[in-house]
Amino acid sequence: MFDQSSTLYPVSETSLTFKTEDGAELVGRLYRPDTDPVAAVVLNSATGVFQTFYTHFARWLAAERRIACLTYDYRDVGRSWSGPLRASTANMSDWGIRDQVAARRTMSQAMPNAPLWIVGHSLGALLLPNQPETEAIERVIGVASGIVHFSDHPWPYRALAMNFWFTIGPLATAICGYLPGKRLGFGEDLPSDVFWQWRKWCTARGFNVGDIGPRLPAPNWASDAKVRLHAFTDDELILSHCVDRLAEKYAGKAEVVLIDPKKHGLDSVGHLSAFSRRNRALWPLFLDG
Repeated sequence: MFDQSSTLYPVSETSLTFKTEDGAELVGRLYRPDTDPVAAVVLNSATGVFQTFYTHFARWLAAERRIACLTYDYRDVGRSWSGPLRASTANMSDWGIRDQVAARRTMSQAMPNAPLWIVGHSLGALLLPNQPETEAIERVIGVASGIVHFSDHPWPYRALAMNFWFTIGPLATAICGYLPGKRLGFGEDLPSDVFWQWRKWCTARGFNVGDIGPRLPAPNWASDAKVRLHAFTDDELILSHCVDRLAEKYAGKAEVVLIDPKKHGLDSVGHLSAFSRRNRALWPLFLDG
């Protein structure tokens, strides 16, 4: 299916704005080859990771694999920033359901004749089983995405996670009115309700079960898509058994692939850096297995 030759396709990049069903305005960027794409990818970001982080991967998809790619930022962060974070009412359910569905619909309209794929980084593949209209998805590539409780983390990373969830995170969020991630050294600043719901899920044994109904649709994976979820041996945040838990939400249709970075000549990947240019040796694995 893929062109493995040295052909490089010219790539066009277009900024676009689209709205969710509840009226939030999101800003994205569409990367596409100069010929008909063999697939159309929606790239759902990890929590606190902005779309610019995925630029090189999106260009690689378009230029070397003839795959169109839509990157975007969730509501109220990155290029979708709409005002002071203290005023934001965005939560994790908004990002993982409403915003991701809106991006998927936008890509389907832009590329109606190309097979629809999802590349989901962490949060990006976590709530796909809870979303509507999944029948149109033909492929899911999950990267470092899984269902986690803080007790899953190995020591000493667990101590860092417990401090984040039970001490410094709640205190800083209560004082500032948003999570000051940059100042805390925990990534980007995030809306307060994103932090509180994220915290609720990662400190509850049932993860997000408590939000099923009032804030989150129940998982009901109805697609026959090929689903492959990738875990990394050096990821202390999402271990392989956490990825196995998520695989169960895909109605038994998901394959879990454990990757040892050192076997691919890489020093480390961890949770966030799979899409860094220095780790581009992994990118063909995500597509080709």
